[in-house]
Amino acid sequence: MKKKNDKWRVCIEFTKLNEACSKDSYPLLRIDQLVEAKACHELLSFMNPYSGYNQIKMHPLDEDKTTFTTGRRIYYYKVMPFGLKNVGAPFQLMVNKVFKDLIGSTMKAYIDDMLAKSV
Repeated sequence: MKKKNDKWRVCIEFTKLNEACSKDSYPLLRIDQLVEAKACHELLSFMNPYSGYNQIKMHPLDEDKTTFTTGRRIYYYKVMPFGLKNVGAPFQLMVNKVFKDLIGSTMKAYIDDMLAKSV
């Protein structure tokens, strides 16, 4: 699939895999809480990490579940691919761990949308 910036993105059909997976119950911030967090602050910085999900490694035993074929070879993902059902929860967990000292005081994060506010 061609992206807006004329680069190509591989899109794999994960419907059957997503149907077989249970929902990850890691709690996600409600998006309205992120919006409300910006109220009463003069200076805000909005951040969106580059290729966020693709920085999280797949568990080696699960890599084969992401297998796809082309006309030439068989491939599988070693990092979280776009389109999997539960990519938001582990990414949110990673963001919460990385920014644990800031989240709640000067920062809010909703998966890959982050907001840093002035105090």
